[in-house]
This record gives sequence, C-alpha cells and structure tokens, in this order.
Amino acid sequence: MTPQDFDYLRALLKERSGLVLAADKQYLAESRLLPIARRHNVSNLGELVTKLRDRGAEPLATSVVEAMTTNESFFFRDKIPFDYFRDVIVPDLILHHHRRHRIRIWCTAAATGQEPYSLAMILRDLVDKMPGWRFDILATDLSGEVLGKAKSGIYSQFEVQRGLPIQQLVKSFTQAGEQWQIKPEIRQMVSFRQLNLLHDFSHLGFFDVVFCRNVLIYFDQATKADVLKRLAQVIEPTGYLVLGAAETVVGLTDAFKPHNQHRGLYVPNAGKEPTDAPPKPAAGTVVKFAGVRR
Repeated sequence: MTPQDFDYLRALLKERSGLVLAADKQYLAESRLLPIARRHNVSNLGELVTKLRDRGAEPLATSVVEAMTTNESFFFRDKIPFDYFRDVIVPDLILHHHRRHRIRIWCTAAATGQEPYSLAMILRDLVDKMPGWRFDILATDLSGEVLGKAKSGIYSQFEVQRGLPIQQLVKSFTQAGEQWQIKPEIRQMVSFRQLNLLHDFSHLGFFDVVFCRNVLIYFDQATKADVLKRLAQVIEPTGYLVLGAAETVVGLTDAFKPHNQHRGLYVPNAGKEPTDAPPKPAAGTVVKFAGVRR
C-alpha cells in the first residue's frame, strides 16, 4: 500500500466514522483489513484501496469501516460507571421524575451489547422495588455486524467471564452448551439500532442518561466538540452524560460540566429544574433508595 493509498484510507475512515488513524498506524490497517481483502478476492491492501475508489464500492467501504472501528467490550467494564449508575444516577432520576415514572437511557457505542445489558441487569434488580416505572434502553452502534451479535444476546464462556459476577451470570443467563444467552426479560429491556454518531440523531428524542464511553478518544477535537454539542441537545436538563476514564468535556464544550463529586459523570450546564421535580429535602434529610444514602 503506497503512502497515497494509506492517506486515502485514513480520509475515508475519518469521513465515515470520525476515526482518526495516525500516520504510524499502517500496521493496524494491514492486520485488520487483510481478511477483508481476501474476502473480496484481492491480494493486498493497495488493490483493496483501488476497489474502494471505484463507484459502487459502498458495501466494501462499510466492511472496511466496521473492521477498523474498535468493538472491544465486556460486562460491567471498568465497574465504577455502573456503580455510579446504580447508586447515584438512578436514585437521583427517581427523585426528579416521580410523576413521569419513566427513564430513557442511550448507549451510543454498544458494540456487542455488554454495556446496555449490564445496565439492564442493574435495573432488573430494581424493578420489583419500583412498580409502575418504565426503563427504556436504546443501544446504537456504527457496525451492523456487531449489533447482530448484540441482539442475539449469546456469549461465549470467555465473554461472560470478563467482568460478570457468577451470581449475575446464573441469575441473568441460560446456558446452551458452551454458550450463554441473556434471559428474555433482560433482552427485552434493550432495543438496538444502527447509527453513526457523525450523523444527526435528534430524531431519537430526549434521554435522561447517555453513556458515550471510549468513543471520543478516536475523534479529533472538532469532531469531539460537535458530538458533545449535539448530545447536549438530547439530554434532559436533569440528565447525565457518562464518558470513559480517558475522556472529558473540558476544553471542548460549555454545554456540560463535571459532576462535583463523581469523576467521569457530567451534567448539563445551567440546567433547570424540571416541572415535575419534587421539593428539595431540607438540609440534613436522608433520602434512602435501594440501600443508598444520599
């Protein structure tokens, strides 16, 4: 692959997915795209790029972009964001939406589904304590291939061993030979949709929580700022944005501000109290929810 071919490939990836591939990452492109080249009966990446330049190469371009985007995921990845979700975010939203009785959650880069299913497992444990409440989890990803796996809810022994407590495995999965499948009551809590974050997503409506973890790290500064700006337009004033440990809004947008107590959580800046918000408890009052003290 010539330098010109590699530059074309880098430009294609940035335009289609926002992925900024560094100039010294040609080895990464080769390792991920050679299987795509063989599948399309070409012997090297130079020929693959030639095919990409042809009109009518849309299916090939889709395959290339999906192969280059990272789909690493496992259950309860990094643990702390899920602790925050259970102990901080959900209790706070329950207080604010005591009339609406509905919470909408969006996982923007769901990959093979472990993140949204982890959230669904947490909520499933709370459902019996909160009759009448509705929890909607939307999971999106650029790749239709990984979403297909996510929808099936079927995982290998290796995949369920990564981050999933044995008690949760037994409670939420059914074993089928050497594989495990999410139980229907968990699977039904999540809906999946293919979506590119670079495109308009305002049609999805408003959300109380948006998980956008380990996505912004692949974008340049301008793209990060644009995505954050548009996320701010679909998050409720009392909502939360959850980013990855290596990500921040600082220096990119004034639409969000860091949570004053929990690193990695962000809230809309200058958000207003919703009309259905209950009166704030008097100083010193202890609010209890599912064993959590706030």
